[in-house]
Amino acid sequence: MMPVILKRPVVIDDLAEIWSYIAVESEKRADALIDTFDWKFKEIAECPVTGKNRDELYRGLMSLPIGRHIVFYLIIPEGIEVIRVLHAAREVSFQFEPDI
Repeated sequence: MMPVILKRPVVIDDLAEIWSYIAVESEKRADALIDTFDWKFKEIAECPVTGKNRDELYRGLMSLPIGRHIVFYLIIPEGIEVIRVLHAAREVSFQFEPDI
């Protein structure tokens, strides 16, 4: 059985923002990056403990870099819940409310 991959609504916004930024130069490259994220989400769901523990941001939060971006997720019994996808250069500490 395939693990579940849940994406918070803000993740859809994050991915749309990333796509729009890259698509200015190349829609093909933007599409390829989104495909890469989807593929990596599946890999993460298969082995969620691969990521780095980010308890300093939120208890149970994990992260894994994908190119110039970082995927933040929680491990759930059925798979993973993707919380945010942010550029690595962004200040991430303020991106996570106490009740994410």
